[in-house]
Parts: sequence; structure tokens; C-alpha cells
Amino acid sequence: MAKNVLLTGGTGFIGKHLTSVLIANGFSVSVLSRSPRKSADFITYYQWNPDRNYIDENAVLNADFIIHLAGEGIVEKRWTEKRKKAIIESRIKPIELIHSVLQKHNKFPEAFVSASAVGIYGAVTSHEICTEETPTANDFLGTTCQIWEDTAAKIESLGIRTVKVRTGIVLGRNEGFLKKLKPSFKWGFGSILGTGNQYVPWIHIQDLCAIYLKAIQDKETSGSYNATVLDNTTNAILSKTLANLYGYSVWLPKVPAFVLKLILGEMSIAVLTGQRVSPEKIKKTGLKFQFEDLKTALSDCVS
Repeated sequence: MAKNVLLTGGTGFIGKHLTSVLIANGFSVSVLSRSPRKSADFITYYQWNPDRNYIDENAVLNADFIIHLAGEGIVEKRWTEKRKKAIIESRIKPIELIHSVLQKHNKFPEAFVSASAVGIYGAVTSHEICTEETPTANDFLGTTCQIWEDTAAKIESLGIRTVKVRTGIVLGRNEGFLKKLKPSFKWGFGSILGTGNQYVPWIHIQDLCAIYLKAIQDKETSGSYNATVLDNTTNAILSKTLANLYGYSVWLPKVPAFVLKLILGEMSIAVLTGQRVSPEKIKKTGLKFQFEDLKTALSDCVS
């Protein structure tokens, strides 16, 4: 029988793509959903509600691998104190709930893989190249990611191989990050944000899914891995490349930082800062990225 992979956040952008990749590679997939869904070929849906500490325990008990992708969007709403709390809790409550089921039933899946983010290195712009050994930042993004990874370590403490995937901006066809940019860039109104010098550590959805597949298939993988391309892309380079693909050059003036701060509040640091992040650790496992050129990656995503 096909080995089963349980996904949290399986109905989201990354989760949907990963589900297809897993099935294509011979796995069956279980997806946790807050609302009832009809199961399909190779996909079984189970209900849960982390806020109410509820989960259909069969989802965990039937899993050979668990991948945790769930979490509130970082740049969906202004960072009020309430919103910050929701961002953190939406990442750690699911892990704690899964941990309780594993511990209760003495269940040991072959691996637990959790999403994390390059935000762990902080909302700053510098010429430093961050590796998995770079210290965690003390700002909101850094603290959130550290709490996220520390909670995943509870699963590891049970003796389960645990992998944390520190992800950058994910590029996909009309989805995720690009879905937000498409309306303005498609109609010729794309612009550079702030100075435009902030780095944008990105990865194509296809390569990100390959990393998750590697994480469950390769028993030698454990710990944290950066999931980004290191090509020195800045916001200015990204904006100009995307505009070019739509057939024009950026003509609007840069959006001043103070305007973004007025509109977005503290959350503006997520778009006004960015660092270079090295993927060498995951590459040393033998994984090869299919998309390492920004223009090629964007061309594949823009239609």
C-alpha cells in the first residue's frame, strides 16, 4: 500500500501543489480541514479545529509522514497585537495538537516536516548571506519563526526525525505572492517599493515541493534547511523583470517607505526589508533546483 502523508494547510497554495507532487510520487495524502470535505482518489480529508483543540485522531494514527504547512498569512492584515498573536498561535497550536496525539498513542511516524521562514533571520536589509547557522533575530518575524521551530522540536523530542523548511517568497502561477502583484503589474502600474534595494529571497513552487519530497524520502535529512535561491534579487530587480514580462518598463516613481508605513503599519517591514539567504545546505543533499534564474521562474508563473 502507498505510504500516507498527512498535511496541515493542505488546501492552501503550497499544500495543493505538494499534494499533486506527493501523489505523482506514489504517496496517498490525508488533509486536515476545518470543514467537511468529500474524499477523492488518493486524498482523504479529516476534520480538525486547533482553536478548539479538536482533531480526528485517525488522521495522525494513519500517517506515515506528517507535513505542517498551516499558518495565518504574514502580510494579510495589519499587525495589531491581536493579529500577531493569531499569526503565532496558528503555527504552534497545530503542532501541539499533533504532538498530544502522537504522545497519547505512542505513535512514531517516519518523519515530521514543518514549514518555517527566512524571517527567522530578521526584518533587515544587509549584504550578509544568511545560513542555517545565522542567529535568530529578536524582532517579530525572528521571534515568531523561533517559537515555530521550538514547537516543532517537541515532535523531535519524541524520537521522530524532524525537518524545518525555512522558506522565502514562493513563486507560483498566478498564486501566492505573484497573485497580489499581478493586477498592478499586468495593467502597467507596477512600481518599486521603498528604495528597491531590499533583497527578495525567492523559490519556485516546484522546487519548494521538491524540498518537501526530499525531506520525507531522505532519511539523512534533519534539522533546518533554507528554501531559497541565492541570486541577489532585489525588489527593484524583481519589479523591473516582472514589468518587462508584461511588455513595459517600470515608469511610476518608487513608492516611498513612509507611504507604505502609513498604509501597512509595522507590517511594512516585511516588504521594505530583505536579506540574502543561502540554500547550500539543502543542495549538498543532492537536490537540484529547476528554477534558479528569476526571469525563467517568473516566465513560468505569469500567464
